[in-house]
Amino acid sequence: MLSRLHLKTIFVSLIFCIISNSEINALHIIGGDVIYECRGIDTIRKEVKFFITFTMYRDSRSGGANFDPTANFGIYRGAGLNWTYVSTVTGIKVTNITDIDIVTNNPCILVPVNVGVQKGIYTFEITLPIISQNYYISYQRCCRNNTILNLVDPGGTGAAFTTEISPEAQNFCNNSPKFDHFPPVVICVNRPINFDHSASDVDGDSLVYEFCIPLTAGGTDGATTPGNPESCNGVTPNSQNCRPPYAEVNFRQPNFTYDRPMAGNPIVFIDPVTGIIGGSPNLLGQYVVGVCVKEYRNGQLIGTLRRDFQFNVTTCEVAVIADLKATSKTQTEFTINSCGDFKIDFLNLSTDVRFIQNYYWEFDIKGKKEIYNTRNVSVTFPGLGSYSATMILNKDLPGLAECSDTATITVNLYPSIDTDYEFAYDTCVAGPINYTDKSVSGAGPILKWFWDFGEGTSTVQNPAFEFESPGLKSVRLISEDVNLCRDTSIQDVNYFPVPSLIIIEPNTFIGCQPANIFFDNLSFPIDETYTLEWDFGDGNTSGEISPTNTYLDVGTYNVSLKIISPIGCETAKSFNGLIKIVPSPTAGFSFTPEEPNLSNNTVQFADESQNAISYLWKFDSLAISLFQNPSYTFKDTGTYVISQIVLHPSGCTDTATALISIFPIVNFFVPNAFTPNHDGLNDDFIPKGSFLGLRNYNFTIWNRWGDKIFETADYSIGWNGQRNNTGDIAQPGVYAFLITYIDPLGENKTLKGHCTLLR
Repeated sequence: MLSRLHLKTIFVSLIFCIISNSEINALHIIGGDVIYECRGIDTIRKEVKFFITFTMYRDSRSGGANFDPTANFGIYRGAGLNWTYVSTVTGIKVTNITDIDIVTNNPCILVPVNVGVQKGIYTFEITLPIISQNYYISYQRCCRNNTILNLVDPGGTGAAFTTEISPEAQNFCNNSPKFDHFPPVVICVNRPINFDHSASDVDGDSLVYEFCIPLTAGGTDGATTPGNPESCNGVTPNSQNCRPPYAEVNFRQPNFTYDRPMAGNPIVFIDPVTGIIGGSPNLLGQYVVGVCVKEYRNGQLIGTLRRDFQFNVTTCEVAVIADLKATSKTQTEFTINSCGDFKIDFLNLSTDVRFIQNYYWEFDIKGKKEIYNTRNVSVTFPGLGSYSATMILNKDLPGLAECSDTATITVNLYPSIDTDYEFAYDTCVAGPINYTDKSVSGAGPILKWFWDFGEGTSTVQNPAFEFESPGLKSVRLISEDVNLCRDTSIQDVNYFPVPSLIIIEPNTFIGCQPANIFFDNLSFPIDETYTLEWDFGDGNTSGEISPTNTYLDVGTYNVSLKIISPIGCETAKSFNGLIKIVPSPTAGFSFTPEEPNLSNNTVQFADESQNAISYLWKFDSLAISLFQNPSYTFKDTGTYVISQIVLHPSGCTDTATALISIFPIVNFFVPNAFTPNHDGLNDDFIPKGSFLGLRNYNFTIWNRWGDKIFETADYSIGWNGQRNNTGDIAQPGVYAFLITYIDPLGENKTLKGHCTLLR
């Protein structure tokens, strides 16, 4: 069918420029608009909250850039030519990236495969003070497609998508209009557009439509030549530096202007009342069009909604494809084979249904013509043989000869084929099942067989197959004769035998008390539908396929297992003396001192284990000992894992562990008086003692009026009797001190008291 399709495909005759890969990376913008919704007014704060929705459209088939993952939006205040920067809303993520359906208003046109448009949405909420000026919100980005015909330097022309929120819109909590549809991505040359580009306004304001000049911002600075990519001529202009008003795109005059954006006969126009874009473009190419919707309330203009977009004017070819379900197909010929059934249902697969206005079927049955005019037909043929037919789409349709297509059909009626088989097996014994083919054909012997057992396949006539698991098995046989006629037979096999040999494998045969023994059941075949009766010899039982049993007492145990299939087949086996449980020791110890530190860092360990004959001590990763009651001296602070492993005469072991923390020593005292007379004796008021491991130390002195006159974070520095070390002498008397710190255990500590300054 591919060779037929290329004769009736869409030809898109656009003018393309040869551009470099680096230029392509910035080209993608084909349109966008910004709307706002009022979320409420705070009359106390005199603020209004708006929800901003920016919709951007990109060319998804040009190889250009994707949507920016995040975008920045500039906020300004002012009017006309004077705008003041307010802020930038940064990091707004793109969401709801979707493909735009490419449709045309012509009932016999296929959509070109090399044109694609994607929509991406950026949203954010913003609260603004209500002011007597307009707010201006914009997004700036370069660039547009290089192949646009009605602009000068389109590849270096960016876009500024904006919205203005007037003082009236702020005070009225206004909502901007919303466009109801996106313009057609593809329109056909010399065919009417007739597109409804109207908008809806939830506030009921009056709307007036007009073509307007799209805005441009940014450029290729930093994209193809060295420069600052965030300059006003960069790919993503800096909103703080690059303020409105923005430049307008430069149309290729005099052939194109903002209000005559495309050549046409009649010229392309927009109805100011309905928003319908009419006219008939008569020149191939890509064109940028700007539309403005002015919003009036009580005769006063309170806002303008802007959108610009790209029209793709193409040469369109109408086409339909005749197709139907068949045994085999060529470009225009279809063969349908039927085996034993003389009534044939012809399933029409012709496309596109929208383009097809009538169907014509003509069958030659033994020299007699039978004619039908429905999409699908059913025909009963008189007997075996070969018959010819024709299907014509849009037969004799005035003015739409290019929408017609024809299929030539051959119908072959062959004798029937009947697939059947039988099987035999012992239902209670696991093993192969023998299958015997019983298929017959009116055309002669069966030539091919295909068996599907669900767990494997076979192509021999009479196979033998053993299932890997029990269950209700569905077995399918497909047989084929000389005419390639096929038939299928499906039968269920009730396969629930018991294992021919019970095999269990415990994870150990000799376990240390108490012992958790896992019994791995290797018997085949069994599954959850089988009944299992385990007896572990210690009074415990189980119905699991592969259970675990805990033996608590020393001794030797017999294990038995009975297996019953869902259809009542049984098998059983006993394993005498299978499991032996031997005694285990019990590890345990104590130590002194219970809270060692660096000054008391030798720890004595006392064995408290039972039934042990040897001992292994592990002092974390520092050392080991084989003594029963060892000691160990820890040379550094920290927390250590101590392990005791003891051995029983049976060979069983047990382990006990404990954590020992060796802490630094924080132990200091504060004198109650000092004499700062520079005689070298008791000249400073300073804490004395051990400060090892102390953190966040802070020492302050306060006078009786609550003034802080000394502070230090160094415990080696004391107060010398001066006010904040300025040289001013503090008067003799009583002063308060406060010491705070975090001790080695991470606890916050506070020490407060008084000291006497003597002179």
